[in-house]
Amino acid sequence: MQRMFLLALALLCSTAWLQAQDPYPQSPPTGSSQTGNGSSQASIEGCLQGSDGRFTLTDNSGTTYQLQGDTSKLSKHVGHEVQITGSPSKSSAGSSTTETSQGSAQQALTVEKVKHISESCKNVSK
Repeated sequence: MQRMFLLALALLCSTAWLQAQDPYPQSPPTGSSQTGNGSSQASIEGCLQGSDGRFTLTDNSGTTYQLQGDTSKLSKHVGHEVQITGSPSKSSAGSSTTETSQGSAQQALTVEKVKHISESCKNVSK
């Protein structure tokens, strides 16, 4: 009888522990567009282009992100494959929203971290 009680208690504790787990991953999927208020972080890998403080990142699916925020360290990575971590959002109307080759509004990404991946871009789709 005592073994049955311990087994039931163990199963109950295991069930409670499983219910307490977070069912959603903490980091958003790489390269996918984000919805919501833009407060979540995303890591997007792609080809860095631009100059004069105006930079874009094009991921492998062809989505282009207008990079905002601290872009001072990006000029040395132009033409390289990089991973940008930051807060995604739709480009604001005041920052001249452009259309991508797919015809959708360009995403904006506020740069927080830059990680160099390669000296050349894998796949530049223009």
